[in-house]
Amino acid sequence: MQASGKPRFGNAILTLVKLIAAAAMAGVLAAAVALPAVGGAGFGAKSGVESLRIEAEELNEPPLPEKTVLLDNDGKQIAQFYFQNRESVPLSKIAPVMQQAIIAIEDFRFYEHGALDIEGTIRAMTKNFFGGGVVQGGSSITQQYVKLVIFNSAETEEEQLKAIEATYTRKLNEIRYAMAIENKYSKDEILNRYLNISYFGDGAYGIEAASKRFFDKHASELELHEAATLAGAVQNPSQTDPGRGKEYRARLLSRRNTVLDRMAQLGKITIPQAAEAKKAKLGYKGEKMPGGCEDSSYPYFCLYVQNDILNNPDFGKTEKARRDFLNRGGLTIRTTLDRKMQKAADDTIRKYVYPTDEQVAAQALVEPGTGAIKALSASRRFGDNKKKNEMSYNLAANRAHGGGSGFQAGSTFKVITLLTALDEGMKLNDGFGTGKTYDIPTNSLSPFRDCKGNRTGETHQVFNSSEGAGGFNTLQTGTWGSVNTFFMKLEEHVGLCKVVKMAQKLGIERADGTKLREVPTFTLGVNEMDPVTVANAYATIGARGKYCAPMVITEIVDRDGKATNYKPDCDQVLDEKVADAASSILSGVFTKGTMTGVGGIGRDAAGKTGTTDGYTAAWFAGYTPDLASAVSIGDPRGAFKYDLTGVTIGGEPFPYVYGASISGPIWKYTMLKALKGVPATNFTPVDMSEFGGCSPGFCQPKPKPKPDRGGNDPGDHRGGDDGNRGGGDDSVDIPPPDDGGGVIIPATN
Repeated sequence: MQASGKPRFGNAILTLVKLIAAAAMAGVLAAAVALPAVGGAGFGAKSGVESLRIEAEELNEPPLPEKTVLLDNDGKQIAQFYFQNRESVPLSKIAPVMQQAIIAIEDFRFYEHGALDIEGTIRAMTKNFFGGGVVQGGSSITQQYVKLVIFNSAETEEEQLKAIEATYTRKLNEIRYAMAIENKYSKDEILNRYLNISYFGDGAYGIEAASKRFFDKHASELELHEAATLAGAVQNPSQTDPGRGKEYRARLLSRRNTVLDRMAQLGKITIPQAAEAKKAKLGYKGEKMPGGCEDSSYPYFCLYVQNDILNNPDFGKTEKARRDFLNRGGLTIRTTLDRKMQKAADDTIRKYVYPTDEQVAAQALVEPGTGAIKALSASRRFGDNKKKNEMSYNLAANRAHGGGSGFQAGSTFKVITLLTALDEGMKLNDGFGTGKTYDIPTNSLSPFRDCKGNRTGETHQVFNSSEGAGGFNTLQTGTWGSVNTFFMKLEEHVGLCKVVKMAQKLGIERADGTKLREVPTFTLGVNEMDPVTVANAYATIGARGKYCAPMVITEIVDRDGKATNYKPDCDQVLDEKVADAASSILSGVFTKGTMTGVGGIGRDAAGKTGTTDGYTAAWFAGYTPDLASAVSIGDPRGAFKYDLTGVTIGGEPFPYVYGASISGPIWKYTMLKALKGVPATNFTPVDMSEFGGCSPGFCQPKPKPKPDRGGNDPGDHRGGDDGNRGGGDDSVDIPPPDDGGGVIIPATN
């Protein structure tokens, strides 16, 4: 602790002043000067009097924290991240008047002296001695640069405080480093580095960011009064921060005028020029410098990119290293975002689900064959203002990418069982007869085994929506009608574990990152999913069985201009003919199944509705060869507590919300807008030599002759999870329910 009054060892400080002056006059400071030892806040003895050699010492200069910029696929900026809002620029892009102003007020002999201004240092040390402490800096611009480098390199608050502590020890260390800096760089280079590292207040680091923040212009465009303002701000930016209010702006204005007077005194400007510049208003604009995803126009996509980096060890061994890479690295990251497709998703989703609704819709658009995420959208605006009903996590993504726990995927999972059956060699018209219900026995009697070979049962009944009576269904009709009991029987036939492994081939993982629930109702979608995962799984079918990991980054250019390109990570996980057969069946969902009332998009498309038991969530997932998308709707307050019955969404009342009620239309109209102008690509026709007809034992039995009793035949109400009895009715505005049934979804086993 510094004692009050004069520092101890007064003779030592006077000796130091004399020695520094003598060394400077003799021109031997850079060679080395023998000085008394220093310590604490003043001078003292350490085991008597020791000698300390003041000689140049190399300063570690880590790269300055620079902002990272995110670009869309066309190279336009969509977001930026920074630890410090800084854009380093060369001296040639800093107005000469700015250079003159900072030198005039901070170190007017900068181009005349060496590592330190001896005259200024002697003056400051003398005042500090007689003032009872370190009361005046006297630092040269080079010394100030050294101090800022050390401060910026500090990892902890303690290290930061040490970098700026008011001690003679720190001052002497600065001299050592400053000597090395003067040997290493030209004066222009030192000035440039100083202007790029300095903090000007209001969150602006470096002269370019400060020019934009204060005056909405580049540093090269600064006028006299503006340059004087910024030059005045560096001395004590926290006390002259214009963003903090009128009192602070008044201090800054006074400081600006001081700089103008000093420039006139030194002959850098005339007295009339100074007087004219003083008449100008402060001119502070407070231009917003957006940072982070909350300030992006595409916050959900931005969050995905951010978390993609923070979770990837390729970008740093620790989370801190990865966060520094993103926030300090000065990177330019090109992403897969397609603005046209993003706008299509945003406009459509908010037409059907309002930002003020308790229920939330989320959508992901993925490109088949690359895994490129083209758009991520949600009905709610991103933010943490609960009064405005904002959402602070990524609704369209899994937890690893800033999302939540997702919603149960419902009957969108039936496609996985369908693919497994086709992969096992079943044909389009292979089928089973099933009843109105399917009874799942206890574990000991269950025909279902998980991938560890354990029997798994749930002890309850699965039944069809709208109390359909069941009957014989093929892979085609069972899919078009989304018949619950049929898919339970189909999963039993091909094996639960094979269906689980098929899901894993398609990249299916639970949104919360936990292990998939391998239970009999797996085929009915009891696992919680996110739209990115589901859309990408369907994109795999659209790419004829080629799975590509979801990707959002295509190129990263570092601060030195070195570019690293990122290619799709793909693998053929399905036989192309199996995918073609699945597309053939799923195409019928628009014309003969649960999306009949909504209709298709005028080009080859395939998809599947999905509504969970109890109406806790509603989905539609579908694809063309060019684009895949998945849309989910649920209540983030708790899907089971707040289901989708008796709700008003988008201003429309719904007694029940099915996959084709809202999710289906969102998918349709988003795809129509997103694919506008994109040439249509057709599906590859199914190989009927392999998948046509039916296999022995799986063909539909010939109907028994019925006596003619007169009147109309009521028909065979087979019933699916959409209650569609006969392929749908084009005359209705909203198709019948598509995924009801009596499955006890939260079954535990």
